Amino acid sequence: MDAVVTVPGSKSLTNRYLVVAALAARDSRLRDPLRSRDTELMARAVGSLGVGVEDAEADWILRPGALRGGSEVDCGLAGTVMRFLPPVAALADGDVRFDGDPRARERPMADLLGALRSLGVEVEDEGRGTLPFTVRGRGGLRGGTVVLDASRSSQFVSALLLVGSRCSQGLTVRHEGGPLPSRPHVQMTVEVLRDVGAVVDDSVEGTWHVEPGELNGLDVQVEPDLSNAAPFLAAAAVTQGRVLVPGWPQSTTQAGDLLRDVLDQMGADVSLDRDGLLVQGTGELYGIDLDLREAGELTPVIAALAALSDSPSQLRGIGHLRGHETDRLAALATELNRLGGDVTETEDGLLVRPRPLHGAVFETYADHRMATAGALLGLRVPGVLVADVATTRKTLPDFPGMWRRMLTAEGDVPAAARA
Repeated sequence: MDAVVTVPGSKSLTNRYLVVAALAARDSRLRDPLRSRDTELMARAVGSLGVGVEDAEADWILRPGALRGGSEVDCGLAGTVMRFLPPVAALADGDVRFDGDPRARERPMADLLGALRSLGVEVEDEGRGTLPFTVRGRGGLRGGTVVLDASRSSQFVSALLLVGSRCSQGLTVRHEGGPLPSRPHVQMTVEVLRDVGAVVDDSVEGTWHVEPGELNGLDVQVEPDLSNAAPFLAAAAVTQGRVLVPGWPQSTTQAGDLLRDVLDQMGADVSLDRDGLLVQGTGELYGIDLDLREAGELTPVIAALAALSDSPSQLRGIGHLRGHETDRLAALATELNRLGGDVTETEDGLLVRPRPLHGAVFETYADHRMATAGALLGLRVPGVLVADVATTRKTLPDFPGMWRRMLTAEGDVPAAARA
């Protein structure tokens, strides 16, 4: 295999840009944003709150206005929608109801809703601490200091920071609890806020302060989604092939950039230059002992690689994945063992002992990253059938087509670029 795979824009950045553009004082243009289920849900949600969202070929133009209530937000299974928008809804002039897919009603929300209540926001959830709930917007937030435990999701911190500049007194957010997962995502939020002119002080570990003030509009090119590149680059390691992902940033706040070091440690040749990130398989796959606390979204693909490696792997720091689209630790252990693997859940991760694998149905539990992990395993294990591969539309609009083009070297970059 020798392929070039152009990965669509980052979901994490696209949805953060949509939120800050909705809160800005002037119009914004997002160039080549990701258009997938999660981002379309976010765009429709901010539109329902009174923000103009216009298509301009591949771009989105946002025209902010007074935030209004009286709407219902469909969160689907998107953590960014269900967590980033309740604080925004508190700035609206009426009630906003939130609901989503059945599994979304199981995802943790109580700590964020408690933080909003401590800021004076009325939230009606009948004591569930989960979807569905209603935020009773009163047209503004005073702000101040809020203390919460974000050990179950760093999105709780990001959600509050995103509205900090719209609080009349600014906002100080302090995390008190277990280790904060996915810290690069909080740093991404901070950098996005600074891009639109917010003053953010993150000099004290576990504490963030956002000054009140006006946000500027954006005109930004959205980076490719580095986490969504993971199965394609891992495919090179699995097949002893070559995969180039163009546009890989030289520096980034995306947690998916950790993939470069991981693939290198697991035996692939990895190089980054101005053409992009190139991964070449060497015929070797080594086990790894890895703390994935800061990039938990890479776990399914890395677990699949570990199951195909020549020695055991320990994946640590990812207990919070039990509250994602599915309980990812249980799902990975169940499905890899169904193929003949030997995977054990630990308190905060997985122990993967390689075994000869065989074909079977690989269930995906409505989780896009389970589906991409199953596709990766199918490159080496005959007879793997990935159930409900369409769930990948959550973050990749055409994963099956991209996978097929990669395997047939029908990339969208001329062959000369791969020389």
